[in-house]
Amino acid sequence: MSLNTAATVTALESHLLASGLFRMVNTHEPKTAPKEDLTAAIWAERIIPHPQGSGLTATTAVVVYMVRIYSNMLAEPQGAIDPRVMTAADTILEDLHGDFELGGAVRNVDLFGQSGIALEGQFAYVEIDGTLFRVMDLTVPVIISDAWTQSP
Repeated sequence: MSLNTAATVTALESHLLASGLFRMVNTHEPKTAPKEDLTAAIWAERIIPHPQGSGLTATTAVVVYMVRIYSNMLAEPQGAIDPRVMTAADTILEDLHGDFELGGAVRNVDLFGQSGIALEGQFAYVEIDGTLFRVMDLTVPVIISDAWTQSP
């Protein structure tokens, strides 16, 4: 048994690309400024056991992913930056509600916070390479059954 995080990242990446909103989706936090106007990135934030979902022979895990949507603050028209980022976030959140098992890669995306961490989004600003970006950080907690075998 294992977390199989590669399958989860691939499923998240596929959802983002299928939205048609992003020409670039990174599967890591970018070290250099994104070149495309609307870009997304995925990376793991933390991994924790999920006692409520675990049994006597295996531990269920919660893996919390960050999905960050980037828009350059110099994009024109400037009044469209927040609405474009919000539309992208809304599209992703709706898509995750429609496929909360990520094609069978996970038990479920924790939409309502059964694990204590719910699916959510928050606007922020990030500077990379001297370029300011408007971002939406989506916290995507996924529950993975039987991640680790327990043995006495």
